[in-house]
Amino acid sequence: MSTFQNIKGTFDILPDPYTDDGGTRVASTAEWRYVEDTLRDVMARHNFDEIRTPILEPTELVARGVGESTDIVQKEMFAFERGDTNYVLRPEVTAPVVRSFLQHHLEQRGGVQKLFYMGPCFRAEQPQKGRYRQFHQFGVEVLGTDDARADAETIAIMTALYEALGIADTRLRVNTLGTPDRREKYVEALRDYLEPYADDLSDTSRRRLERNPLRVLDTKLEHEQQIVQDAPQLIDYVNDESRAHYDRVKGLLDDLGVPYDEDPHLVRGLDYYTETTFELESAALGAQSALAGGGRERLFLALDAADVTLPGSADPDVFIAALGQDAERWVFRTTQKLRADGLHVALDLKGRSLKAQMKEANRQNAPYALIIGDNELEAREATVKEMESGEQVTVAFDELTEYLSTHASEGAEEAPVTGG
Repeated sequence: MSTFQNIKGTFDILPDPYTDDGGTRVASTAEWRYVEDTLRDVMARHNFDEIRTPILEPTELVARGVGESTDIVQKEMFAFERGDTNYVLRPEVTAPVVRSFLQHHLEQRGGVQKLFYMGPCFRAEQPQKGRYRQFHQFGVEVLGTDDARADAETIAIMTALYEALGIADTRLRVNTLGTPDRREKYVEALRDYLEPYADDLSDTSRRRLERNPLRVLDTKLEHEQQIVQDAPQLIDYVNDESRAHYDRVKGLLDDLGVPYDEDPHLVRGLDYYTETTFELESAALGAQSALAGGGRERLFLALDAADVTLPGSADPDVFIAALGQDAERWVFRTTQKLRADGLHVALDLKGRSLKAQMKEANRQNAPYALIIGDNELEAREATVKEMESGEQVTVAFDELTEYLSTHASEGAEEAPVTGG
C-alpha cells in the first residue's frame, strides 16, 4: 500500500467509479467525458467558443477581480510568493478570462463574443459533500453587449445544460443587483438594518456585516434567515433602467418557458456582478444545493468592439434576424427549439437594424438567414435567405427544422475545406 494519499479535499478520477473515504461516490473517467461532451455539444448549438486559461494567476488579479472583502480573498485562496511575485491557484475563472481578454486584445475580434470554459479551481475551505478544495467549474461569458437578451440566453443555457444531463427537480432563482452606484446606497441601508441585530448574528455574519453586508443575505442559519426576511430589498434601490432591464429578462424567460422564482435577497459572493443575477439549485444536494449561478460582469461592458468575424469560430447553420419586440420574443422561443433539434443557431443580441443583422450573418459565415418581422408573424411563415446567392423563400413555421436541417447538411457536404 502506498504511503502517499491524495490531499484532503481532492479526488482521483479513475476508469471505474468508486466511493471515497467520506462516503461520496466519485464518477469514472467515462462519466466525466460524457458530461464534458454534453456541455460542449450544448455550447456548440448555442454558438459559443471555448477559452482556456492557466491554473496559476497573479494574486492581485484575483483580489481585484473577485473583491477584497469576499470570503474567497479573505480566507479561501491558495496563495504563495516566489521572489517578488505573488501567485494564486485560481479560485474561479471569470477574473482569468478578463485578464486573457485584455492581454490578447480579444476586443479586436469584434461583435458579441460568446465564450465558455471548464476546468479545475481551488479554494482552501473545509471539505464536505459537494464542496472540495479542488473542484471543476464550468461557465459562460457573453461579451460586448449589456442587452437583456444576453442575460436571458445565459440563464436559459444553464437550464438547458442540466436538462441535457437529465437532472430534474431544479429551482431557478433570479434577482437584480442593479448598478454599482445604486447598490452602494442599498448596502448602507442594509447595514443600518442589520446593525441592531449584531449580537444575534454568528461570528461569520458579524464579519460579513463589517466587510460586505450583502453576504449576510446568504446565511443558511435559520434564525439569521428570519432576521434578513424583513431586510430592505435590492429591487427598491435600483434605477428605472435596471428595473426595465430586469423586467425584460423575466419576460424573455417567460417566452422561453423557463420557470423561475424571484428572490429579492439573492446575491452573489463576487464583486463584479451587476444587473441580473441567478442561481440554479437542486433539492437533491442538501445544504450545498447550488448547481450554477452568475450574473453580468461589468468589467466587459465598457469594451466597445468593432463588428468583425470571430477567427476560428464554428460557423452557425442559420442566423435569425428579428424585427421588432414581438418578433424578438418569437425568435427566442424558436431558437431554443431549433437548437434542441440539433441546429447551430446564431442570433442578434444587440437590437440592431436588419441591414446590420445581415452584415453580422455574413461575417459569421451563416449560410442562411431567417428573417422574422410582423408580416412573417401574421402569415406564420419565415423568410429564409440564402446568403451567398441572395435568393429568398418562405417556409412555414412548422417546417423550419426540416428545411434548415436538410439544407444545412447539403451545404456542409458542398463546402470546401480551408485552412485558417
